[in-house]
Amino acid sequence: MTSTVLLALDTSTEYCSVALLRAEGPSAAAESASSRIWFRHERTGPVSSSRVLPAVRELFGEAGLTLAQCNAVAFGAGPGSFTGLRTATGVAQGLAFGLGVPVVPISTLLVCAESVRRREPSIARVLAVLDARMDEVYWADYAWDAGAAEWRTLTPPTLSAPESLAAPDEPFALAGNAARAFGERLALSQQAALVDHEALPDARPLAFAALRAYGTGRVVAAHDAAPEYVRDKVAQTTAERMAERAARGGQEAR
Repeated sequence: MTSTVLLALDTSTEYCSVALLRAEGPSAAAESASSRIWFRHERTGPVSSSRVLPAVRELFGEAGLTLAQCNAVAFGAGPGSFTGLRTATGVAQGLAFGLGVPVVPISTLLVCAESVRRREPSIARVLAVLDARMDEVYWADYAWDAGAAEWRTLTPPTLSAPESLAAPDEPFALAGNAARAFGERLALSQQAALVDHEALPDARPLAFAALRAYGTGRVVAAHDAAPEYVRDKVAQTTAERMAERAARGGQEAR
């Protein structure tokens, strides 16, 4: 049986996370005993960009594989750190373009859901909620379809105030760091059957989610890969910030 070799990258947080997954068959079950994974998950802060490619080389060396054997490159598309998302997107694009393979963008929120399910296979509903800073959260609602062995997205990645989130009408797990960041303001944390603070963006669950996506053709060409910022206003230019300050000053003068 033909092996599938998939490289997964995530730099959406302060961690540089890279995983190399080898599985039997193009759509091998993520839980297959024949699957092997090698990974690096290192807290690098703002310098993830300088660590990603060395980590990739290390993993291929450990696995005894070559880059030419890679079938697809997956990356954490967001939401998350804007700079980190651009880093992962750029590296995934560059590697995939050079290898002539597709890219598999995976939501970082879905990665949180996948992380919970891999530790607790009985979990079928996950609300993934991450601290988005600026007094807001990124969140999405997922249900595991056991028959299809795939996640269904009930609410796609969204940006909201923590107080506005409502609990699902069935038992659910809460994944991500928002419960710690917002405490009682995230009221639904008190209603969750499980709160998993450690279910954060990580290349290992990302790789398994990406393997399923790859097997069903949910891939894009390298030049079409793009971050999923969710927050509409990604960054202001210096000119925009100065214009806003000038406008506020004029209003105050009046």
